[in-house]
Amino acid sequence: QVQVVESGGGLVQPGGSLRLSCTVSGLDPHSHGLGWFRQVPGKERGPVSCRSGDGSSYDVDSVKGRFTISTDGSKNTIYLQMNSLKPEDTAIYYCAIRNSYYCYLWGPQQTYIYWGNGTQVTVSA
Repeated sequence: QVQVVESGGGLVQPGGSLRLSCTVSGLDPHSHGLGWFRQVPGKERGPVSCRSGDGSSYDVDSVKGRFTISTDGSKNTIYLQMNSLKPEDTAIYYCAIRNSYYCYLWGPQQTYIYWGNGTQVTVSA
């Protein structure tokens, strides 16, 4: 049974940093593309970042230069390092496992087969 569990969310001031973690069990996440999504109330869940099995990574324009997706090879853990946070980054953040090794056409949710339950990130003074 595959389990995906996010952690690390919380309240942070604008300009601050947070690191989200996503622990995966039941499969080798390094054999899949790995993604982070986020959702605010009243809006559809949208893509943030994707990391291919070969280490290539992709980000949406709104987080480029601020967010970094990475993995820990010795642990089945995926990270999202978030720096220079803005109030508009406030959302529930979800970790997801793709149905392929690469991040080709990585935006649509239906290309991800396993999801966590999310962790809340609030950016506010």
